[in-house]
Order: sequence, then structure tokens, then C-alpha cells
Amino acid sequence: MRLAKVFTRALVGIDAPEVSVEVHIANGLPALSIVGLPEAAVRESKDRVRSAILNSRFEFPARRITVNLAPADLPKEGGRYDLPIALGILAASDQIDTGMLGSHEFHGELALSGRLRPVSGSLPAALGAQTSGRRLVLPLENAAEAALVEEVDVGAARSLLEICQYLQQERRLRNPGARPSDLLRTVHAPDMSDVHGQHRARRALEIAAAGRHNMLMVGPPGSGKSMLASRLPGILPPMTHQHALESAAVRSISHQGFDLDTWMQRPFRHPHHTASGVALVGGGSKPSPGEISLAHHGVLFLDELTEFDRHALDVLREPMETGRITISRAARQAEFPARFQLIAAMNPCPQGYNCNGRDLCRCTAEQQRRYRNRISAPLLDRIDIHIEVPKLEISALNRPGDGCEGSDAIRQRVVRAYRRQLARAGKSNAELGSKEVEQYCSIHTSDRTLLETAMQKLQLSARAYHRILKLARTIADVSESETIQTGHLSEAISYRSLDRFIDHL
Repeated sequence: MRLAKVFTRALVGIDAPEVSVEVHIANGLPALSIVGLPEAAVRESKDRVRSAILNSRFEFPARRITVNLAPADLPKEGGRYDLPIALGILAASDQIDTGMLGSHEFHGELALSGRLRPVSGSLPAALGAQTSGRRLVLPLENAAEAALVEEVDVGAARSLLEICQYLQQERRLRNPGARPSDLLRTVHAPDMSDVHGQHRARRALEIAAAGRHNMLMVGPPGSGKSMLASRLPGILPPMTHQHALESAAVRSISHQGFDLDTWMQRPFRHPHHTASGVALVGGGSKPSPGEISLAHHGVLFLDELTEFDRHALDVLREPMETGRITISRAARQAEFPARFQLIAAMNPCPQGYNCNGRDLCRCTAEQQRRYRNRISAPLLDRIDIHIEVPKLEISALNRPGDGCEGSDAIRQRVVRAYRRQLARAGKSNAELGSKEVEQYCSIHTSDRTLLETAMQKLQLSARAYHRILKLARTIADVSESETIQTGHLSEAISYRSLDRFIDHL
């Protein structure tokens, strides 16, 4: 009787807990049983493993084989366990050397021919291997993604036979390819120079980019709201290596997968207004990330905000505050990061025009009330910048190049302001807590009177009070000012005036 142990990792949210694949071969009628909460794809691996071993010119033991996936209370799913199960059977039957198994972790699905097929979640597995100090062995298609974790030794292979030859020290594994330092970090986004006019909206977008503030644009159709939002990625500050890994890890476990061409680029998610609450926050019997998690450390753009279901919008409120979303199901629970920047756009009324008697709008008061009630006050309270994007005059379109500053110049100011925030608090101003607001966003006594007056007239909440201070701190950083001046605070207050504008549509 022989016992072999091979290490691999499961997927729970974006975490990859360690799993020990224990294989025991004993006398008895030929059989292969897998225990340890295996789901359908794992139970079916016995047939893939049998064919892969035989087609790799090894012998499949005609004895009783028991495979235990420990810990037993952790659900196991997917084809990622094929490779460690096959190696465990070969090691337990003395067909390969077991000396190197303890210092490696293996992941991969097996084809019937013995070739390795890629699996999802390679990046979380690499982050897990980083903590254990073991070498990670993956299919060749997954190796470049895992190599983004520079501290992990990654080996790539095309087949089960190649890995067995490596364990027998008869060959070396393939190089995973480019490391993160070798990948291009060019930001591919439309340029701000394409936007004519709308100088106040451009200014607000720059401040939102510098402090990672949430922003709502209100204006008639064709005023440039979507055009402005699509150019935000081109002026955002660069991601840190840790933030890039966190963002890539979420996409790695999603159905879309992670594209190396997007490395170090902030995600820009633009779901349709028919998206449900589950599509936004994630869910399913097997919890998977939603749009807010796929936008982690990036931008979530909700165009036609009032066309979204109100319940779907309200589920954004908690993750906007905490930066995380916990999805609970009867059988399991998963937590995903969701530190996103919300950029939203909406029309001022159902017909799309300003309800001021001068445009083409013919909305009744009841239609206007129902329209504005699609956005709850608690959600609106969590948006730092409310900016009106008015109808663009034709004369502005006939003056190309007039004040149309490009994204590169704006991005330089944004980066300088963002670096000031990192040097001061280690995070963006939008992420400051209440204690940090008191420490870093202090204002003069006269300015405090101004803010209190604005709070009373606009009937703002305590949350809005702190958000105005954080926004004023960002405006001061963009102006390269050490302290918050009266002008900075006044501008921050002006970006909350749409609270009353929307309320009186």
C-alpha cells in the first residue's frame, strides 16, 4: 500500500486556499473514488485522468484508488484538480519520484491525450503560492498570468508527460514568458482634446480623477456626458503594482478572464441599464464577481442612470462605503473587493431636456417626481460631485482647438495631486476615514461657518459634510496648495448644488 500527497489550490472568491490531494492505493477490486466535497466536474475527472495517464505511456493501477481532497469541508469544483490527481496516482504507484512533490503546487485540466488545458484563477493561485514558498506548475497558457506575481517561481508545461519528466529531473519546465516589468503600460483611451467647450465639466472630471471621487453628470442628450466619461481612463493616475494585482485577480476568476494587454490599466466597466442587481454586485449558486468587482481600482460608468432599476442601484450603496461586497448563499459565502469609482450620467427629465420652460420639454410635475425618485437620496448622498452639463452651443463646435487641452497635460496635474495624497495619507482623498478627514482636511474658522451655512441651505447630511471636505482637499492638491483655502471650499460646495437642483426638477 502506498500514499502520495500533492499540493494544489481551490478558489473561494478571489482567495485560493491550499488543498492537499492525498492518493491511497490498496488491494481490492479496481476502482477510483474521490472524496472531499467534489462537485460534478471534479467527480468526472476520474475518466480524464485515466485516459491521460494511459496516453502518456504510463500504467493506470488496476487496484483500489482513493483520492481525498482536504480539507473535506471545502467545496471543490472545476477541472483544476486533474493534474494533481494524476500526479498523485503516478507517485503512489511508484511510477514517478516523490522527492519534489512537497516543494511544488500543481494546477491544470487534462485532455484525454494527456495535454494540459488552461484553468481560471491562475493569479490567485500564484498569490497563494507566494505565501507558501512553493514553485507553481501550470499549463503554458496560464503561466504568463501567474508570472505577474514576481516573487513566485512559475513553471509551464504542455502535457502531463513533460511534468513527469521534470519530476524525474530529465528536463526543465518552460519559461512563463514576460514578467510585469517587461509589459507595456500605455493607456489606450480617447483624448480629452476631442471635447469642445464644457469647461466646468472638464474641470470637475479632472478633480474626480485626482481624488478618485464619484461623479454624476446631468444634462440633455448630446451634451457630451458619455464622451467625457469615456475619456476619464486617459487622465487617471497610474495603478500601483499591488492594486494592479488585486484588479487582475478579480478578472482572472471571472468568465471573461484576464487579458495581459490590460496589465496596469484601470478597468472601465460600462454595463447596460438593463443590468440587474446580481449583474452589478455578483452572485449565482457559485458566487462570481459582478460589475462593481470587475471595476475594482477602476471606473464603473452608469449611463442613463435613471433607467436602471432602483433596487439595482441601491445595492451599490454598501460597497461604495466599504469597498467590498459579501455574497452569501445557503451553501457558501464569498467576498469580493469593490473599490470602484462611480461615474454616472442622466438626463434632467424623462424627455431629456431641462424642465425650465425654455426647452422642448412637456413633462408634468408628476412625471418629473417619478423620474427623480428612481435615484434614492442615500445613493445620491454618496456621490461627491454633481455637475450640470448644459447643451453645447453650435459656436463651440465651430472653434476647434479653442481651449481643448489634451489628456496628457491634464494627467500630469492629476498624477502630481495623487502623489501628494499618497505621500500624506497613503491613499486617495476619497478613501479617507472620518479621523483622517479631521487630520488632513482642516479648514479655517471662517470657512467652517461658510460650510455650516451651505449645509443648512442645501440640507446636506453628515456624510456630505465629510465628502465636501475631502473634495476641497483634492481641489487644493490640484492647485498644489498645502492648506484648504476659501476658494477651494467654495468650489467643493458648488459641486453639491445639484442636490437641490434634482430635488426641484
